[in-house]
Amino acid sequence: MLWLLSLFFLALFLTFIGTRIVLGLARKHALLDQPNERSSHSIPTPHGGGLAIIVVLIPLWAYFGQTSITLGTVELVVILSGAFLLAGFSLIDDIRHLSPAFRFSLQALIVAVSLWAMADGVPFFGGFLPSWLDVALAGLGWVWFTNLFNFMDGIDGIAGTQSASMSVGIALLVMMAGAPAFLLPFALVATGACLGFLYWNWHPAKIFMGDVGSVPLGFLLAWLLLTLAQSGYFVSALILALYYVADATITLVRRGLRGEKVWQAHREHFYQKAIQRGMNHGQVVVTILLVNSLLVGLALAAALGWPLLALGSAVVLVAGLLRYLGRD
Repeated sequence: MLWLLSLFFLALFLTFIGTRIVLGLARKHALLDQPNERSSHSIPTPHGGGLAIIVVLIPLWAYFGQTSITLGTVELVVILSGAFLLAGFSLIDDIRHLSPAFRFSLQALIVAVSLWAMADGVPFFGGFLPSWLDVALAGLGWVWFTNLFNFMDGIDGIAGTQSASMSVGIALLVMMAGAPAFLLPFALVATGACLGFLYWNWHPAKIFMGDVGSVPLGFLLAWLLLTLAQSGYFVSALILALYYVADATITLVRRGLRGEKVWQAHREHFYQKAIQRGMNHGQVVVTILLVNSLLVGLALAAALGWPLLALGSAVVLVAGLLRYLGRD
């Protein structure tokens, strides 16, 4: 257990230092996120801090992944290479802005190759669907989660808090509910890295995560959740991600039904409405953190034999959170 705690603190320390370095570079080269009518901040703020998370995650995940006798080498190489590519192109997007069509096509291609690397005949959704539909829905969900993670990174601290919450949940599922043991170091590294970044991103944020962090981080966390699903923990995986999925999906559907361009920046997420109503970033994120803590408990309950009760309770809990955040 000592080496696992050391792993957590190593990731936290490296990301803390790395984010400070990125902050200095962003200031030096004027890589600033300028406020506009769709922003939730009021002063120009450096962005791209998520680069430090990815620079720490990829090599540490590579080291511990190659020591696992359960995780295939091809799968690990494909997943980490995909995250590296997403980080590289997302950094370009942070600076020059790539077209939505190109970003989506790249993500879809990387997810397709990743699913091929994961293919072992084990279904993602408990074997209730035809194999082709099972894989297709997993792919669509993976691409959507990668994008929604970017969409939801709109106020100080929210993405780092959500990432840490899900990672802690995955670690607890390993330690208390028999989830695959090889996921534990991945989850602990992700938790430490996100907390190291969160120091600099907490309200008022000194630096934003940027696409370079949110896109590959969403991709990697989705892989952990899908691995849980393949291992028989689909309900638990869904519960851990439920707030982010619900807020982003409901907002997207509403915008789509109104004929709006869903990929454009906006201020219509439930958490953004809470900011517009007068809550500050810290208050909103702490509220979400409290609900996520309960969701972690419900994810454990689902894994320990009460899946329907836990899922139903999670839906009610998240619905209450969305109503609270989005009320007029």
